[in-house]
Amino acid sequence: MKRNYYLVFLVFLTFFVISIITNILGAINPPVAKSYSLNDFMRGFLPMALFLAYGVMSIPGGMLVEAYKEKKTMIGSFILVLAGVIMFVLIPKFNVFLGTLFIVGAGFAILQVAINPLLRVAGGEEHFAFNSVMAQLIFGGASYIGPHIYKYFVLNLQTSPDHSDFIISTMSKLTPQGMPWVSMYWFFLVITLLMILLLFVSRFPRVERTKEEQVGAWSVILQLFKKRIVILYFLGIFCYVGTEQGVSYWISTFLERYHGFDPNTIGASAVGWFWGMMMFGCALGLLLLKLFDSKKILLGAVSLSLICLMLALFGPGDIAKWAFPAIGFTISVLYSIIFSLALNSMEKHHGSFSGILVTGIAGGAVVPWIIGGLSQLFELRFAMLFLLVTFGYIFAIGIWARPIIPNKTIRLRRRRKEG
Repeated sequence: MKRNYYLVFLVFLTFFVISIITNILGAINPPVAKSYSLNDFMRGFLPMALFLAYGVMSIPGGMLVEAYKEKKTMIGSFILVLAGVIMFVLIPKFNVFLGTLFIVGAGFAILQVAINPLLRVAGGEEHFAFNSVMAQLIFGGASYIGPHIYKYFVLNLQTSPDHSDFIISTMSKLTPQGMPWVSMYWFFLVITLLMILLLFVSRFPRVERTKEEQVGAWSVILQLFKKRIVILYFLGIFCYVGTEQGVSYWISTFLERYHGFDPNTIGASAVGWFWGMMMFGCALGLLLLKLFDSKKILLGAVSLSLICLMLALFGPGDIAKWAFPAIGFTISVLYSIIFSLALNSMEKHHGSFSGILVTGIAGGAVVPWIIGGLSQLFELRFAMLFLLVTFGYIFAIGIWARPIIPNKTIRLRRRRKEG
């Protein structure tokens, strides 16, 4: 079909909304814990509620898209997210917040399954790789912007909300006393509602999924789970997302606890820069993947990440507040490399295999929770050393991976020409 720039924009906007809502947890972690008097173990349940839903709903989400197509599924997913957000802003209790996070995660899991094939059709198959990377850049950009919006709300609500602009004065009436971070969920309510209205008036093309893109029956998925290579790569995605969330979720708390940095300013900025640096790293990764074998890039990226992690955990405050964001830069290419190595290691059933790999996003639920639990036994600094386990597994992938099709580099092209 002819390229539809409007729908490409709509998909990019959807990625933006998913990111800005999902990745705000790291910035609001300290004030949420203060509002509900949570210890580190209980804090770990927040990302668990969100990312567990990703793990549960990714494969069923693909089946929903097959049955109801993209437009209805996307509208239904955003309505589900809206319902969860409304439930929380009306009843801002801790147990309700956990329920809201699970509902939001379920809606976004279904959305991500729907929008990737839509991007392929609307943007043109020959431009799909470029558009996919652009979507990841937008995803990182939104994660960078979110904590800064949070800072704007919280700082203004804590000073003189009655004498501020219309937005702040309205938020001061809507948010509970002593819980200014809830203002972010009123903001999420508004942008989610706008997305629903925009989707209602938008026309969608008919998306024909190739056989390889379709999520197969449960029998196919169960058959794949019996393959060792499937389990190994599933664990790879599990460890990557667990690492990403295990770092980003605890940044603000760590900087407050060990270096006395204000979580609403320096802590929120550090979380924002973690995602911002990931965006820059992704851009550099595009170039590196044209020059070097992806397994070598993976090994180098993990090695640099471990250096940054040690500096962040054991260095002085001025080093730590930049070493944590630097981890976002060094891990930026890992998800794409693990995913591509996985798919290039299988000859068929790529759609079902992709569904299984996306289910590995549940690692974002488990690893931050484990860190919180270990923090209760030891302390947060040593609890975060659990990330050595997840980084170690990812490093091992760069050693044992044997893809059928390696990534094409400039050097490989030259060798073929010479031959």
